Amino acid sequence: MSRPSFVLHKTGNRQFHFNLLGESGETILTSRHYTTKNACFSGIDSVKRNAVQSIRYRKRVALNGLHYYNLKAENGRIIGRSEQYRSETSRNKSMASVIANAPIAAIEDRT
Repeated sequence: MSRPSFVLHKTGNRQFHFNLLGESGETILTSRHYTTKNACFSGIDSVKRNAVQSIRYRKRVALNGLHYYNLKAENGRIIGRSEQYRSETSRNKSMASVIANAPIAAIEDRT
């Protein structure tokens, strides 16, 4: 097991995003793209604040029938999206993992 962490990446078009990794190293949340590294760090702060509030999650079903969720900020903007899962149970476990891990996750800058 590893420590939960936010891992920052730089995209090919010079933007930034992060993945929140759970204790087993799996991606449990992926951010939108940001134009600056500072904005990306602000996104992490927003996830840390909002992840513990169940009202901020929107459960969804994709056109392919798989389950996922969005995490929204106070202003209603999506700040993170989950992977897609075959069952509601798996999606809900992922949400619980974000709630537990986001507030304590370290930050790893791979830019």
